[in-house]
Amino acid sequence: MLDDYFRQYGLITIFALIAVAIPVGMLLVSTTLSIVGIRPDKPDEVKKSIYECGFETLSKRWSGFNSRFYAIALVFVVFDVEVVFLFPWASEFGYMSSKFGAFVLIEMAIFVGILLVGWLYAYRKGDLEWT
Repeated sequence: MLDDYFRQYGLITIFALIAVAIPVGMLLVSTTLSIVGIRPDKPDEVKKSIYECGFETLSKRWSGFNSRFYAIALVFVVFDVEVVFLFPWASEFGYMSSKFGAFVLIEMAIFVGILLVGWLYAYRKGDLEWT
């Protein structure tokens, strides 16, 4: 049993090592080729300019970030995660309802109810308003 445990996590460890080794190897090869001179490093004003549809900046100062974007993004992430949890439940509801009956439906109704309370709180607080 312990052998299977280490075998499973050994594969995950090997995968993680490969996932780290490939980008690190690419960066090392790029740096080595730049030092040797095979990959030229010639800075130019055109290379430093904004690519395609970017706008030239008017000043050196960065503009402030409106906090309403953060609130909207946070609400989006919460409800996006809700869909991630809701989709597998909805796809297996027919199978689960034959085994567990109304318990599964009530459990999901409570879950959605808690999320709706959170949405109403954000709405009443004014986090979803742009004015």
